[in-house]
Amino acid sequence: MAGIRDIEVVVFDVLGTLVDEPGGLRAEIRAAVPAAGDALVEESFSLWQRHREREQRRIGQGRRAYASTDVIDAEAAQLVADHAGLTEPAAIARLATASRRLPPWDDSAAGLDRIARRYPVVGLSNAGRTALLRLAAHAGLRWHQGLSAESVRAYKPAPEVYRLAVDTAGCPPERVLMVAAHAWDLRAAQSNGMRTAYVCRPGGDPPTDTDGFGGRFDELGELVDELTAT
Repeated sequence: MAGIRDIEVVVFDVLGTLVDEPGGLRAEIRAAVPAAGDALVEESFSLWQRHREREQRRIGQGRRAYASTDVIDAEAAQLVADHAGLTEPAAIARLATASRRLPPWDDSAAGLDRIARRYPVVGLSNAGRTALLRLAAHAGLRWHQGLSAESVRAYKPAPEVYRLAVDTAGCPPERVLMVAAHAWDLRAAQSNGMRTAYVCRPGGDPPTDTDGFGGRFDELGELVDELTAT
């Protein structure tokens, strides 16, 4: 596809694109509250997600001072604990670090490895620096550089996060490809001049008919084949 040709650097979103964030959080909630049924797990997961999205949005709107995902996840874990009746401090503390132990999608590690043989690969995430480091190690993700939005004290889709990736790439934004399973993420990258490729993942944010992304792929392997074709 011409829309993803002539690039120099590939930037990957991490949460949801390379790792199964929804599935991982549900598993961590279930582990923290073994007696929880499916309904309570879903309620707790939704509570966590709503809190994270709300607080990151408030930060973006200037209604809250910047707080890292470590802080926001700890708040979310306490909300879940209160909702589920979890009172054991050690279990709550472990739940607060759930985002460091999210499982990779089955094709993520191999796909990154193949692309990294041809292009510099960057992981770009809203996850805090420590969380991103631990997550990459846990999931076996290999990139040339991991970038946390914490470095610019903002959250995607704030433009400074994408500028961080472009500045790190050291080339014009139109030579940088942003890969994500979230259309909102790609729209923001596109508005900052980056090339874009959507990869379908369960629980992602699919594009609409009006989105003009450079490529749309049903699975990561299709993108890898396109990027590594001679």
